[in-house]
Amino acid sequence: MLVDNPILNSPFEEPARYWAYEEGQPVLKEGRRPAGYYLKPRTRGPQMAMLEEEFVPLELVNTIRERVKAWRERGYPGVTPITRQLLNHWNNPERERKLFFCQREAVETLIWFIEASPAEKQGIAIPKDGNLTRYACKMATGSGKTVVMGMVIAWQVLNKLANPQDRRFSDGVLLVCPNLTIRERLQVLLPWKSGNYYEKFDLLPRGMMERLQQGRFQITNWHLFHPRDDRHSKSVMQRGPESDKAFARRVLKELGNKQNILVINDEAHHAYRPAPLSEELRKQLSRKQLYREEIAEREEATVWVSGLDRIHAVRGINFCADLSATPFYIKGSGYPEGEPFPWVVSDFGLVDAIESGIVKIPRVPVDDNTGALIPKYFRLWEHINQQLPASERQTASRRAKPESVLREAEGALATLASEWKKTFEEFQRAGSPVPPVMIVVCDNTGLAELVHEHIARGNVLPELANGPNGEMTFRIDTARLAKAEAAIEGEKKEEAAERLRKVVDTIGKTEWEDEGDPPGKNIRCVVSVGMLNEGWDAQNVTQILGLRAFTSQLLCEQVVGRGLRRLNYDDFSEPEYVDVYGVPFEVIPVKKKPVSRTEVQKVSTLVRALPERKHLEITFPRVEGYILDVRSRIRLNLDGVPFLQIGGEDPTEVIVKPAVGYRIGRPDRLGPGPEVVHDRNPFHREQRLQATVYEIAAELTQRLTQKRKEWSARHILFPQVLAAVWRYLEERVVVVDLDTPLEEIALLKYKQRIIERLTEAIEPDTEAGEPPILPVIERFRPIGSTSEVLFRTLRPCVGTTKSHISHVVLDAPKWEHSVAHQLERMPEVIAYARNDHLDFTIPYEWQGARHEYRPDYLIRWRCGDESEAKVILEVKGFETEKDRQKETAAKRWVRAVNHHGEFGKWAFRVCKDPLRLKDLLTTGICEA
Repeated sequence: MLVDNPILNSPFEEPARYWAYEEGQPVLKEGRRPAGYYLKPRTRGPQMAMLEEEFVPLELVNTIRERVKAWRERGYPGVTPITRQLLNHWNNPERERKLFFCQREAVETLIWFIEASPAEKQGIAIPKDGNLTRYACKMATGSGKTVVMGMVIAWQVLNKLANPQDRRFSDGVLLVCPNLTIRERLQVLLPWKSGNYYEKFDLLPRGMMERLQQGRFQITNWHLFHPRDDRHSKSVMQRGPESDKAFARRVLKELGNKQNILVINDEAHHAYRPAPLSEELRKQLSRKQLYREEIAEREEATVWVSGLDRIHAVRGINFCADLSATPFYIKGSGYPEGEPFPWVVSDFGLVDAIESGIVKIPRVPVDDNTGALIPKYFRLWEHINQQLPASERQTASRRAKPESVLREAEGALATLASEWKKTFEEFQRAGSPVPPVMIVVCDNTGLAELVHEHIARGNVLPELANGPNGEMTFRIDTARLAKAEAAIEGEKKEEAAERLRKVVDTIGKTEWEDEGDPPGKNIRCVVSVGMLNEGWDAQNVTQILGLRAFTSQLLCEQVVGRGLRRLNYDDFSEPEYVDVYGVPFEVIPVKKKPVSRTEVQKVSTLVRALPERKHLEITFPRVEGYILDVRSRIRLNLDGVPFLQIGGEDPTEVIVKPAVGYRIGRPDRLGPGPEVVHDRNPFHREQRLQATVYEIAAELTQRLTQKRKEWSARHILFPQVLAAVWRYLEERVVVVDLDTPLEEIALLKYKQRIIERLTEAIEPDTEAGEPPILPVIERFRPIGSTSEVLFRTLRPCVGTTKSHISHVVLDAPKWEHSVAHQLERMPEVIAYARNDHLDFTIPYEWQGARHEYRPDYLIRWRCGDESEAKVILEVKGFETEKDRQKETAAKRWVRAVNHHGEFGKWAFRVCKDPLRLKDLLTTGICEA
């Protein structure tokens, strides 16, 4: 399916368009693509094209999807207060770290099954897997499954702790995964760990982290489920096969005695109940080397599911949340290959992820200068096998001769490596700390060894040669890696295998838990057998070459999936690409790409805190609210309170006429019928100004005295607040249209703005002995720092010299570049930082709801007496009422933090003209 622009949708909203293939042409359709899969009829040969495959809709998933959508639009009726709080937090449109729609939908679907009323689920029946209740969420590679796991854990554990008797929820969580690498990656789901995903992706409302830490968690790879039997050991005490109770006690060591456990299966396509194989078929398969992988998969699936069965028998499993990009039965499972698990309940596949910009777009050959109907580098393995003489060709019982395969594949390898070099040079020009990576997936170990030797000697490109500068081309010993990945905590690990695992795990990484550079940081080419491990999430893969047979689209998806993670998660409308040869990927939209492509893909910039500039670090308190305890005297300082404009937003006078006949275009005054004038005079007559002012004053007094129950406090404060409101109206309210009376403030939007503005401006009168306003500092993250900044972006950037952070990202290039340039030149500026991924926020209220304001810059400023002040700088052109409310909130933040006294001296400035920035900053900061 070849299209010009596959990205159609926002990753943060439900897909609204999709590409369909009709009569040989891509057609853009409105709505959402139905969930389903492609099935190859058994009567056709193995080389059949995708166009001959049959699309099978997943009717159950489509029905669930519609039910959940309707439930969402009705406001999630039936959910617990904890669940509603989480859903509101995850769906907040003003989040800095927005969650993908597919992440929210997957969790919503699970919540719907557990918490929605039975009437909502009428007619929906999910078959059990043996005695296990399982719900599988299909989520494309790179779409954020680990974040979804964190959301599911938060939902379940927090609800259980709030309602211990409610058996719908669990506070004991068992996460099972395929290998050691993924097990280590999943440590981010432990809420007490540094860098956990609950904080990194803002998954919890304020104040819930400590509660979540009261849950019990265990993360393990399935290898722990291997049954133990000491009958053949040399031990004197032989207990025989492990009982279910002993098994559960050993396996669930970190969960204590927890029952009704929540199980999360990561890469859950490995966890299925294999259909029985006859002994004869088993012997046939074992004799064929080509099918040993399938036998190993069956054994893994058996151990995995059997272990869950034993846990369920003793402790009880509430339900299993299964996450996988490919929850399908594989070849050798005993079920039709490619058929989905019957307990799949939500589907956001690779096609949807590509169309939403979440992953890279595969670029495949569509034409070449040989005149062949199908480009040779598209179905490369078939082409190679056809070129080999009969004695060297691969058959069901014999491998192809490695030297012959390399000979026939060298042209494809050289062409793709040339593309890699162009990308490599682009990475270097962009200053990327890691190189692009090319993956070569081989059919067997012999071929992998030969291809690795060929590339590592420099026979393809000198940049890929291994030598004095280190290892550039790396071969993965699949058997040894599998051994390292199967290690269980506490067991002795083979050093060579563990080194191999660590190199693979750190390809494309700039940081790791040990000293020095990560061992895989500089790897440029990876040669492997098979598709590499799930959980291998290098983001810098730019080329993939397939030198093996691909018997299904499922296998194609798994191989290409290793290269689909984006480098940049900053601008999802900007496509990123991975060039793919030899993987006949047909079921998803791919970018049209002739083999002779000269286009070079864009490279993102790594923006990070530089360790060598630690002396330029800027720290700041994380303020989540204020302590305001007014007893008897208040103060209103209007100097810093912005003006409020009344009128001009909405018409106060409307001319109406009868609608007669059909009219094309905009309505106007032409036509029959009388004109009638509509205005708001009756409203203004009813809403007396004095009554409105009293309402505003009463609400403000209530806010000031909400911690004090006695009436006397309100009685003393109300006259002062009333006077403050009248003063605000007289000095700070501007009526734009002279025909609009001041009674217009009775409109809720104006009344709310006045209340919000004065809430920020009214403070205790400290001169009269009132305690000052003080900040409430976050308990678990009291101090923020520039040292936490690390992200990639495709937005324009400029390098820095006076900042702890390597670059300033320019959203408004002209203004922000000018500001950064001047900050670099001012001698009073010790250090500065752009507030991008810094998570410095100021709480404020707008239209009755709490919001967070993110100013543009933080500055460390040197005063004349060599003392230091910190400046919050906002660069602003056009101003709205919301901007003015932010400004008021920032000034309140500064007053509270300065009163606190332990975070230094702070000031706030708004720059409306970058050319006058120096004058703005040198005035009054050190006296603030």
